[in-house]
Amino acid sequence: MAVAKASTNDRSVRVASSTSFRSLSSDTGSSVGCVIAKGTTIDGEMDTEENVRLDGILKGSLSCKKRLVLGKSGRIEGSVNVKEADIGGIIEGDITTNGLLVLRPNAKVLGNISTKSIQIELGAVYVGECKIG
Repeated sequence: MAVAKASTNDRSVRVASSTSFRSLSSDTGSSVGCVIAKGTTIDGEMDTEENVRLDGILKGSLSCKKRLVLGKSGRIEGSVNVKEADIGGIIEGDITTNGLLVLRPNAKVLGNISTKSIQIELGAVYVGECKIG
């Protein structure tokens, strides 16, 4: 079960995804445990054990024990720590992956990258240091 914790104006919010999300698929065919739609903004940190599809905005850090898919309209303003990631949007912060990091043509990473392996497609941009291995 994916749980997002967000705090807004000193209030804490917990959002748990239902098992029906598991039948959804991302662009790459992975099952998705938590979806944050375009037009949604979360203020705070997000910690999940499931796959995440983010097309909205997260203002805070993200920790995911599985796969992150950041769509073209997705934006993260904070650090990212995931097993693997497929990035098509913008990350303003450092990203750490234990597996493959894919930067799609519209991807922008404004921070340091630490990953086991990386695939950078033509048009992707990162500004920062990149540590591979």
